[in-house]
Amino acid sequence: MQPRLSVIIPALDAAGTLPATLDALSAWTGGLDLILVDGGSSDGTVRLATGHGARVLRTGRGRGLQLAAGAAAATGDWLLLLHADTVPAPGWDGAVAGFLDDPDNRERAGYFRFALDDASPPARRLERLVAWRCRTLALPYGDQGLLLSRSLYRAVGGVRPLPLMEDVDLVRRLGRPRLVPLAAAAVTSAEKWRRDGWWRRSARNLLCLSLWYAGVPPRLIRRVYG
Repeated sequence: MQPRLSVIIPALDAAGTLPATLDALSAWTGGLDLILVDGGSSDGTVRLATGHGARVLRTGRGRGLQLAAGAAAATGDWLLLLHADTVPAPGWDGAVAGFLDDPDNRERAGYFRFALDDASPPARRLERLVAWRCRTLALPYGDQGLLLSRSLYRAVGGVRPLPLMEDVDLVRRLGRPRLVPLAAAAVTSAEKWRRDGWWRRSARNLLCLSLWYAGVPPRLIRRVYG
């Protein structure tokens, strides 16, 4: 029987965060096509993925390239694009199943509420800012996951193999009317904010977004992103 849902995870040396993501996905019972697209890991990423029953594809580095390869190989009617350090929170499976059961959603894309695995006040402030960004600018990022039908994915041209900003590029082509918040959160690792500083990392992300809208090529923006 054809799987109902394909989950596509681009990864690179993600052994530290991937197990929690894979464990959370085990809650899905409706037929799962789990695909990990590895960009050249040197740790246990591939071993962990195969141990959880995932198909492993190998490509060059870059989430855009990896997601495009995974989507091309997917067999499910629906695609969930998910980062390797993002963990769907309890109840995610019910929220996704409800979304899939609504025929109108074949022409829409769902995204999770952004949450961080950090209890500090800066984390809560950032979560509120992301909620505002999604509500006001209709701009969820890739660390919130993206759920859409295979037919809609193809209709908008899919993920372009960009070295950076592939999530913004796809979301903008989908457009506000087709973006729907899911009734569940996805918890992302706050490691890069703790490492780089909360305001510094957030400012860098905003700069990258501004450069994208200014027409700067993603390969140059990548140097700023770090």
